[in-house]
Amino acid sequence: MRDLTQEILELIRFTSTNLPEDVEKALREAYAREEPGSAAHGALETILANVEMTRRNSTPICQDTGTPIFFVCYPEGWSPRRLREQIKEAVALATRKNYLRPNAVDSLSGKNTGDNLGDQHFPVIHFEECDGEELTIELMLKGGGCENVGRQYSLPDNTIKAGRDLEGVRRAALDAVWQAQGEGCAPGFLGISIGGDRGTSYIASKEALLRRVDDANPNPELADLEERITREANQLGIGPMGFGGKATVLGTKITTTHRLPASFFVTVSYMCWAYRRRKMTVRGEQVTYE
Repeated sequence: MRDLTQEILELIRFTSTNLPEDVEKALREAYAREEPGSAAHGALETILANVEMTRRNSTPICQDTGTPIFFVCYPEGWSPRRLREQIKEAVALATRKNYLRPNAVDSLSGKNTGDNLGDQHFPVIHFEECDGEELTIELMLKGGGCENVGRQYSLPDNTIKAGRDLEGVRRAALDAVWQAQGEGCAPGFLGISIGGDRGTSYIASKEALLRRVDDANPNPELADLEERITREANQLGIGPMGFGGKATVLGTKITTTHRLPASFFVTVSYMCWAYRRRKMTVRGEQVTYE
């Protein structure tokens, strides 16, 4: 098995410093819709200038470079243990090169490890053995601000009049956006999981955020709900950074997981405008990034 440490380092640099084109496109379209001279227009103008500058200078898009969350799909015969070692070495290297800010803090002592390596849960690495000969590593850098405003609902929830149906999911999603207000660095993106237990529902809601902004859910009911939640969230008037305006949510992605009859969880993972996610694919000796 080859050593991919340097290639994973490049994935981290690319993710931290270069916003995906579909995310930038959504931000530019939102900028065009805001009233010139408004606070919302000015906020998006600053955001877009930052996107261009960080790409040009290969510097982090945001001072909070977030929790590194890796989703690894490896072929039969590869060693997850060795891949974990290479990912952790690449994370430490990326921290030394300032592509990542030191973010791993011991929850009891408050001590920062200085290299983004903590216990077995930091960085976060999800492994799955997949068919075929390709190795794929998808990386999401999820900032603390947007992570703080994520929410989980157990339906039915009488406080928001949400039952165990898609209308209840809609109400939960819009409540999460309303509760977030400008926190979490709007305009944001929503990853929503319906079902599962509390833990798997959170994981699935983040996996939903790996989808492109401009794709369509293959389930027509969920596709319609995604569009409706995005549209209605933008009618709340929260706007970029909470300054008011038309752009509060730029995309919604929904997935479902099986659940126990006793439970009906709706989990909303919020992603800020700095929607940092990239993918690395290894085919033989060839490595590509997208």
